[in-house]
Amino acid sequence: MIDQRVNLDLMEFVETQILPRYNQFDKAHNLVHANRVISRSLELAKRIGADMNMAYTIAAYHDLGLEGPRAIHHLTSGKILTADARLKRWFTPEQIKIMREAVEDHRASSSHAPRNIYGKIVAEADRDLEPEIVFRRTIEYGLEHYPEKSTEEHWERFLEHMQNKYSEHGYIKLWIPASPNEQHQKTIQKLINTPKDLRKIFDRLFNEERNAE
Repeated sequence: MIDQRVNLDLMEFVETQILPRYNQFDKAHNLVHANRVISRSLELAKRIGADMNMAYTIAAYHDLGLEGPRAIHHLTSGKILTADARLKRWFTPEQIKIMREAVEDHRASSSHAPRNIYGKIVAEADRDLEPEIVFRRTIEYGLEHYPEKSTEEHWERFLEHMQNKYSEHGYIKLWIPASPNEQHQKTIQKLINTPKDLRKIFDRLFNEERNAE
C-alpha cells in the first residue's frame, strides 16, 4: 500500500531549497505555477496509487531547467534532479532514474509519450487547462517577452499559439483518461472555433494584465 502522505523532511527540504528558485522565472512559470503542478500531481498520484514522494519531487523539479535555455529546459531539469545528491536521502538510484525520465518527458511539445507513469502524472499536471488560466498565462508570457508588440500583434500571437497547441490538431497530448483537463480542453477548442468570443476574453484579460504592470 502506497503511503498517501509526503515525507515531512522531504517537504521541508523542497519548500526551503527548491521552490524558491521559481521566483526568478516569468509569471507563467513562477512559484504559483510550480505549486499548482505539485498539487495536481499529488491528486493524480493518490488516485492512481503512485508513490507520493516521487510525484511531489518530480513536480517540484520539473521546470528548474528554465535557469538555462528554454528549448531544452526539460532535459536540464532532469540533469538538475539527477545531480542533486541530497535526494539520495529519500530515494534509491532506480527511483531517481525514474524521476529524471519523468521530468525529461513532461514537456507539452514532446514527440513521444512519457516513459513511465510518473512522467504521465507530471505531464498531465503541468497541462493546467482551466481556460482562463491558459489564456492568462499566454498573455503574461507575451507581455513579458514581447513588450514592443501592439495589441493586435499580441492577439495574433495569442491566437496562433492557441491553434498550434490546444486545437483539435494541436500538439498538446493528455495522458491520463478522465482527468479534469479533458473537459477544459473541449471548452478551449470550442472558443478557438469561435474567434469572436475568444477575442472578447483576450481583450478583458489583456487589459487586466497590461494595467497591472
